[in-house]
Amino acid sequence: MFVLVEMTDTVRIPPWQFERKLNESIAEELNKKLANKVVYNVGLCICLYDITKLEDSYIFPGDGASHTKVHFRYVVFHPFLDEILIGQIKSCSQDGVHVSIGFFDDIVIPPESLQQPAKLIFTVPPLTLGLASDEAEQVWVWEYETEEGAHDLYMDIGEEIRFRVVDETFVDTSPTGPSSAEASTASATEEVQKKEAPYTLVGSISEPGLGLLSWWTNS
Repeated sequence: MFVLVEMTDTVRIPPWQFERKLNESIAEELNKKLANKVVYNVGLCICLYDITKLEDSYIFPGDGASHTKVHFRYVVFHPFLDEILIGQIKSCSQDGVHVSIGFFDDIVIPPESLQQPAKLIFTVPPLTLGLASDEAEQVWVWEYETEEGAHDLYMDIGEEIRFRVVDETFVDTSPTGPSSAEASTASATEEVQKKEAPYTLVGSISEPGLGLLSWWTNS
């Protein structure tokens, strides 16, 4: 789930921090810059592990701060494919079951990766709540077949769920300059509506032992 990643960066230390130890100032700046951020094709950065090498520091003309090239290792959340994780169901939609593991929420289990056969139902009809169909609470249900017939096993919000990581998606969300003024106004509206997560995990529960913990622990 967590890995150590070797990184290199140039850290700027302002003059008013010169009285502190250099390692402490650099560690603080690196955590400010990286902690809780997604690095493209690396993962979600958690915290600094250690500093392996400090190169010479330089002060450039017109800038009283010091600039130091730093080699360091950072703790990163980046599960490997086929790893088994346990999280909580955050919501359900036509896209599948959305799962959270506390500090990371961008996990989805698509409909084809659920225990089959599965169906999406409304817990309360949307018209009863006065809501649109996409605003009412929905849950996925596994229609578990037994000798006595089918039993509906609900994937309720808040339930603990065990899943396998089968894929991951990184999206480069760094800002890009618009090609024209017209394009910038049009794209700004689209970006608000279609804001993508920089890092998404795709899970699967389509095998025995995976799914809600209560399915396999309750008699």
